[in-house]
Amino acid sequence: MEKELIFGHRNPDTDAIGTAIAYSYFQNQHGYNTEAVALGEANDETSFALKKFGFEAPRVVKTVANEVKAIMLVDHNEPQQSVEDRDQVKVTHVIDHHRISNFATIDPLFYRAEPVGCTSTVLWEMFKEQNMEIPANIAGIMLSAIISDTLLLKSPTTTDIDKEAVEDLAKIAGVDYKEYGLELLKAGTNIAAKSVEELIDLDAKSFELGSKTARIAQVNVVDVPEALERKDAFLAAMEKDAKENGYDLFMLVITNVLDSDSEVLFIGDDESKSVFAKAFGKELVDSEAHLPGVVSRKKQIVPPLTRAFEA
Repeated sequence: MEKELIFGHRNPDTDAIGTAIAYSYFQNQHGYNTEAVALGEANDETSFALKKFGFEAPRVVKTVANEVKAIMLVDHNEPQQSVEDRDQVKVTHVIDHHRISNFATIDPLFYRAEPVGCTSTVLWEMFKEQNMEIPANIAGIMLSAIISDTLLLKSPTTTDIDKEAVEDLAKIAGVDYKEYGLELLKAGTNIAAKSVEELIDLDAKSFELGSKTARIAQVNVVDVPEALERKDAFLAAMEKDAKENGYDLFMLVITNVLDSDSEVLFIGDDESKSVFAKAFGKELVDSEAHLPGVVSRKKQIVPPLTRAFEA
């Protein structure tokens, strides 16, 4: 069987990389010939999880058509979040937990998406449905993905299925998920050593919102005031990146993983700022707004913005 590559979105997080690794194992057990790769370097949190469970970071690819004829996607489907030459290969499988947007294929494919907190939760269900044993290291990296995406089950995206998956995977991996989860999340909150340019690109995704192209970045911290000491530098870097890449608006969501609140920095024209206020019921003050209880880009930020821009 010809080789296929499996990967998550650009600027990969723990779900994108962890689920690619786990899904590659799953598919290879079913006779496929796959390799998990990544569309960017592993971040600090993901690197912590990989080391914990004995994995090397997947190799980074910029293009895929030079290697394979077919690919499998995890944790994304929108083309602007994927590999740049995706239109030159066949997508055979997708496992996801996001909205479906701007996605089409010529040929039929396997597509499974569920409104759960993490793509690894969907994959856990697939393992269970087929009565497949999950190796301890695979369980550990899947557990890490769910903890990351749900902020240790505190995110509003968390479902009962996510909770059940976490308990089962933690048992298989041999870890206390609450203790390990806190260690994992803290591993990803050290932003002091990173430049503002790195931080606004670390976990950033592009979205089509009505007629606007939006860039929404998110960083997790335990000290929001410390992060906001670089507010002016963040805004300048966001402005520069928006102009260079044609984004109509740029949002940086600074999320406190302990308090489950976010502070937003926003760059955009007056229309976009007005739509932001409509979407969240909050006026921007000096390009900033506090969003209590908001931690999920997927569920609490993109949907209200989409509705407001399309109204």
